[in-house]
Amino acid sequence: MSNQAETHNQSLKVLVIVPAYNEAEGIAQVIDQLRRETPYADVLVINDGSSDATSTIARAAGVNVIDLTCNLGIGGAVQTGYRYAAEHHYDYAVQIDGDGQHSPSDLGRLLFAMFDTNADMVIGSRFITKEGFQSTFARKMGIGILSTLLTRLTGRTVTDPTSGYRLCGRRAISLFAREYPTDYPEVEALMLLYNRELSFAEIPVVMHERQGGVSSISSLKSVYYMSKVILSVLLMKTMKRKAWENRYES
Repeated sequence: MSNQAETHNQSLKVLVIVPAYNEAEGIAQVIDQLRRETPYADVLVINDGSSDATSTIARAAGVNVIDLTCNLGIGGAVQTGYRYAAEHHYDYAVQIDGDGQHSPSDLGRLLFAMFDTNADMVIGSRFITKEGFQSTFARKMGIGILSTLLTRLTGRTVTDPTSGYRLCGRRAISLFAREYPTDYPEVEALMLLYNRELSFAEIPVVMHERQGGVSSISSLKSVYYMSKVILSVLLMKTMKRKAWENRYES
């Protein structure tokens, strides 16, 4: 990142939200990368009821940690981060997985894309340039189905609807602090933005294989996941679109 770009980012309040469930194996490395690559951003780890040493390791690394008393799932953990961002008046909040799949060095490009497009959310997509880790064949098939469905429902091209690498501006932070899907939220969050007349854009990023832990979506859960998400977005499409009023009441 150029010195000019870094200086610009340092003038903004940027929060990195790291939802983490039993990520003790890789969380220290993720935090270390964030500090080296994004020194202008604050880091908040949402420890989602982990039974391992995720919280202890994150605190020892010197970042802020919110310990949830039970496992809420990715939706509850991420929304906790957005509520924190809204209450502390951050300009931007970005989700980065705690398993090391996302490269913090891409955050600067996400910020530039948000400035350039004036989008409310910018998503890091692994499928635009198809570099780096591309997921398994079965998952890519599922993601392809969801991409086609969302593109048709929203009229906007979506290549990576399940990406958890997402940067939000104030309007999206405000919305997600109030409303956020609780179960497998990434795809539904895009429909939520569409229904609230907020915009999103994608840019290419390179993702890596997870550094530790296990995915919350096992093979047995995949069928339930696809059925639930498809039904949910179809139902959301039937709802009347209404512009989001940017506000947050703590």
